[in-house]
Amino acid sequence: MDLNALMELDRKVYMNTFGQRLPVAFVAGEGATLTDSEGNRYIDLFGGIAVNILGYGYPSYTRKLIAQIETGILHTSNLYYVEPQTRLARMLTERTFADRVFFANSGAEANEGAVKLARKYFFNKGSKRYKVLSLHDSFHGRTLAMVAATAQAKYQKPYSPLPAGFVNVEAGDIEALRQAADEETCAVMLELIQGESGVLPFPAEYVNQVRALCDELGILMIVDEVQTGMGRTGKLFAYEHYGIKPDVLTAAKALGGGVPIGAILATEKAASAFSPGDHGSTFGGNHLATAAGCAVMEALYDEGLLQRASEMGAYLQSRLRQLAAAHPLIKEARGLGLMAGLELSPAFTAKALAEELLRKGFVTGTAGHNTLRLLPPAVITAAEIDRFIDSLDAILTQKESSLT
Repeated sequence: MDLNALMELDRKVYMNTFGQRLPVAFVAGEGATLTDSEGNRYIDLFGGIAVNILGYGYPSYTRKLIAQIETGILHTSNLYYVEPQTRLARMLTERTFADRVFFANSGAEANEGAVKLARKYFFNKGSKRYKVLSLHDSFHGRTLAMVAATAQAKYQKPYSPLPAGFVNVEAGDIEALRQAADEETCAVMLELIQGESGVLPFPAEYVNQVRALCDELGILMIVDEVQTGMGRTGKLFAYEHYGIKPDVLTAAKALGGGVPIGAILATEKAASAFSPGDHGSTFGGNHLATAAGCAVMEALYDEGLLQRASEMGAYLQSRLRQLAAAHPLIKEARGLGLMAGLELSPAFTAKALAEELLRKGFVTGTAGHNTLRLLPPAVITAAEIDRFIDSLDAILTQKESSLT
């Protein structure tokens, strides 16, 4: 189907939740390169919104998924033992703070499960604690409960009344968090880097204060690492940069390398709140999804991709900061590892810049605060980053010249 026919059919049959999509349909990929239906090639610096940490056509990942498919089993159910599910759970617990894992289908589902776990933890104690404190400018998913946790009016307003029990608090203000906590609070839920709001990392001091406050009040700390996990920041999970351990952590996106999967990781103390029948999932942790997760973990650790993500992330951040110093149109370059944002001055919208970059063969994204958002795969090369920086430099130079 040619692109125009595809666009016309899509307008007729698909719910209009994404608005006017960019006029590109990708049909093939290799490494960090995508090819569209017209034969044009692009360097991908968006990774399917932080999903494709291995890029495209990664050899061992492809082989292992094919091998699983060729068994004839993509799914049985969680009434039976699922070997790749148990292997992936072991891989995650061996390399994190967690003692136990539960698999879901998405980040939103993992976050919902984490909230259920926190409430059940206190229910088992005979406590009435049920409220979750979350932060302004956060993003935790699009289910009704996670819209309530996502402290952004644009996501919440159309769906009122929202589920009760979520208290939205000013981000980065430990005193505001302390004042919002009461005898009904069961957990604090936060991202360590707020991705959707403009790639906004929290200072280590604040994160450590949140950990200390949770300990002081005897409540759980839930860290949403749906975007920051699986090597995105140069560590398997971003909490490792902060010197803290959460009670509960959620993951998704890059965990499956493109196959949908989510995960709840928890300490034994927190995980023990769930008893048989308290939580479940038909598809969660099935053979295909967890085989994909195992393949991602093996690529990160056995094939050196985690170290590569760290190296390429440091290089990307360095080049972006050099660029920011040279261009008045860039207000700030920020991020960690392969999660980066360039906040622009009002004279140039991030949307316009992303569209111009797409025309020049670079896939990028946008986020809040007029920010160009970058989430490239770990397989990206220094030469590909340099090509992107050179093109971005030329676009900014031309735009700045037109404004003088």
